[in-house]
Parts: sequence; structure tokens; C-alpha cells
Amino acid sequence: MTSRLRVMSANLMNDGADAEAFGALVETVEPDLVAVQEMGFAQAEVLARLLPFGKLEPARNHRGMGIALRRPGSVRYVRLRYRGVYLADVDGDGDQGSIEVLNVHIAAPHIVPFYLSFARRRAQLAGLLQYLDSSEAERRVLVGDLNSTPAWPVYRRLSRRFHDAALEVARRSGRRPYATWGPGTSGRRRLLRIDHILVSGVAAQDFRVLPIRGSDHSAIVADLTWPT
Repeated sequence: MTSRLRVMSANLMNDGADAEAFGALVETVEPDLVAVQEMGFAQAEVLARLLPFGKLEPARNHRGMGIALRRPGSVRYVRLRYRGVYLADVDGDGDQGSIEVLNVHIAAPHIVPFYLSFARRRAQLAGLLQYLDSSEAERRVLVGDLNSTPAWPVYRRLSRRFHDAALEVARRSGRRPYATWGPGTSGRRRLLRIDHILVSGVAAQDFRVLPIRGSDHSAIVADLTWPT
């Protein structure tokens, strides 16, 4: 048997994304799990109506985050250095085999003073790696806004432990993965690939990058499978 999970991740630009348009996107995608970063109160309300389980904690200081689930599952906040992660333990369709999903938002590198931004990034990465070392999971997915392209240290360190779902799917299609962030909110101009779905113990069957109205990030969606 094969278990499946559709995962969606979205940075909502500190409450800037259009809440109703985001809700319409979620309805169209039909994900089992949505991980959000920089989520505001209106966005959380819309998302909770569509996926009523999980844990959503909106804010307007770039720290609003959470995980929404279509079916009941365990979601908790794990405190790490500087900024923690939201962690879900969920089952695939048909309740066949559990999977751990971590929603991560790494500090941006361009916020002044730069020395403090980079210190926060190093602290977050160290805390995240410490958690991964201290907790075993047969199937694990790390999603979110890593503020790191594949050329940057955060991504490189994590890619030693995970496979890049976007890269796996793109290679099978004979193309390069699409960028997910750009300076505008129209969704038409994306320059960097800094939002990621990284997997261990599961396979990525499909990967999509979709525009979010009012956000400088695109949403990313992956269909994941694993044998049970």
C-alpha cells in the first residue's frame, strides 16, 4: 500500500496577502496540510474555516505561524534558539503510516544590523539541527521560508539530511525548479528560490509553485508518498 499527503507552504507577507484570495487558493489546491509563515489574523480565520484542525498563531510582527490540517492530528510549537518551529505528527490518507512535518521560518539575512541577522540565522540553524539530532523520525518533511537559496549555508546544511522535493520533480521533468520570491506582490516576477519542501523517508510525486495575491512569496505544493 502507498500513503499520500499533499503539503502546502505559504509566506503571507506579514498579513499583506489577500485573505479571501488565499482561501480560494487553498480550496483549489485541496491540501491535507498547510504550513504558513508571516500569517495575520484575517488569514488565520479563513484558513481555519477550510482546514479546522492544527494550530494557528497569527501576529503582525512577522512571527505569525502555524500548521492547519484537514484531518485531526497533533501540532505543537517547539521552542528553539531565536525562533522555534511548528511540528505536526499526521497520518497519510487512510491513516496508513505517520509522518513528521516541521514548519520553519529562518530569519532574513538583509535586516540591519546585518551582524545580528546572521547571528540569528546561525542560532536558528544550530537549534534546528540539534532538534533533528535529538529526535528520530522514519518519515520527516521540513517546509517553509528558509530565506536561503540552494547556494547558501542554511540550505546546504539541511540538504545533507533531506532531499529537495522541488529539485527531484524538476529533474524528472528535465527543467529547473521555479523561483519562489521576488520584490513585488504580483506573482509575475520571482527571482530567488528560498521557500522549500525538504523530505526524508518519503518521495515527491509532484511539485507546484503558485502565486499568492498580495504576497512577495509564491506558495509551494508537493504531493508526497511513502510505502506502508
